[in-house]
Amino acid sequence: MRYDTIIIGAGLSGLAAGIRLAYFDRSVCLLERHTTIGGLNSFYRLRGRNHDVGLHAVTNYAAPGTKTGPLSKLLRQLRLSWDDFSLVPQCGSRVDFPGCSLRFSNDFSLLEQEIAESFPSQIDGFRRLVAHIAGHNETSLDRESQSARAVTGEFLSDPLLIDMLFCPLMFYGSATPHDMDFSQFVIMFKSIFQEGFARPREGIRRILKHLVRKYRELGGELRLRAGVKQILMDGERATGVLLDDGTVIEGENILSSAGSAETLRLCPTLTSANETDPPGEISFVETIFSLDCLPASLGHEETIVFYSDTEKFRYDRPTDDCDISSGIICSPNNFQYDEPLEEGCLRITALADPDRWMDLPEEEYLRRKEDWCSRIARAALSHIPDFQPHVLDTDMFTPRTIRKFTGHLNGAVYGAPGKRLDGRTPVDNLYLCGTDQGFLGIIGSMLSGISMANAWLLR
Repeated sequence: MRYDTIIIGAGLSGLAAGIRLAYFDRSVCLLERHTTIGGLNSFYRLRGRNHDVGLHAVTNYAAPGTKTGPLSKLLRQLRLSWDDFSLVPQCGSRVDFPGCSLRFSNDFSLLEQEIAESFPSQIDGFRRLVAHIAGHNETSLDRESQSARAVTGEFLSDPLLIDMLFCPLMFYGSATPHDMDFSQFVIMFKSIFQEGFARPREGIRRILKHLVRKYRELGGELRLRAGVKQILMDGERATGVLLDDGTVIEGENILSSAGSAETLRLCPTLTSANETDPPGEISFVETIFSLDCLPASLGHEETIVFYSDTEKFRYDRPTDDCDISSGIICSPNNFQYDEPLEEGCLRITALADPDRWMDLPEEEYLRRKEDWCSRIARAALSHIPDFQPHVLDTDMFTPRTIRKFTGHLNGAVYGAPGKRLDGRTPVDNLYLCGTDQGFLGIIGSMLSGISMANAWLLR
């Protein structure tokens, strides 16, 4: 069978694109190398416990029935209901730097108030920056790149405040060391500070379950254990894909969520992919601590804490295995559920150097995971109560894990620094969606798939 579109990768962007295409009676085949869906945002079960991969919170929160904003647009485009995602808002979050903290919630006025109190000389500039952000078209597919630090420097002069604003936005979306493209800064600013965090009670499983159900109801085909070995070419056009098992699948168009460098390397006639689309280098380790109590019972009630133990925030590839001078502390318990989750959990994330994790012998790899898990936990105690006596179980993923389950070179969570905003590649009918197209976050990833389907595959 020849398909209208072959989609590489059954993550959120690939699933959303597949649903959008299937709604318009396009024949779609969605290919996933692994035994489960989700990519960077998946789930697994270990020692009797369910864990999310990637998901701390869904950004771009809007209350059910809201008519505007990214979440509302997403649900309309996929013809899903608010109940399908069943999002519950955060309790409140915080940015911690030496000598200063800023609280924020899904009510933007709280952050504005915190900045007015802690940085009174900066509040007028901050309000002008917010107005500038409101007038910026961050979703344009032909926008020019600008340094976010350069733009914010036109409105703010206090380096501490600037770094405190950048810290959550970079941790949740920047593939670029030290800086961000301004449009990506705007996407993350709106999604985190102005719209805010939420989470389905069941985690990412709920969202993925409804996406797959909708896709299959519309006639879309999903193949697991179907890794793509090569994109087949006839001159300058792709004609299909060769799978790892030797199967050939033909298609009029190909949409890939594998990343730009990763996708172009599948094309045998393109020899300069490393120069034109170098892979990213920003990666992380994440430790998951299952607790015998809820974090709130220990005095920790915030949903997410972004912290830096140095006044100058460092966001770069570390010189050691990990950089524990900064990080993210997330409690999946601290959302406004009607009933609390049964078991306590904390997830702590830190920057990591991919090369130092990739090719370790197994025994040394496990030893380093255990060592850094303990060090990361201790570093977090400057920002949350001591939870260590309450740990029931621990798991940890590294850049090596990310590369294994996503195929991203270097385990780069946010892909390459250079994005292909229009989704086009040097191959006429091969397009990108997801991480390296440039929309960010859980909602942004799905909107990326939808936008690329609308722009190129539904014409």
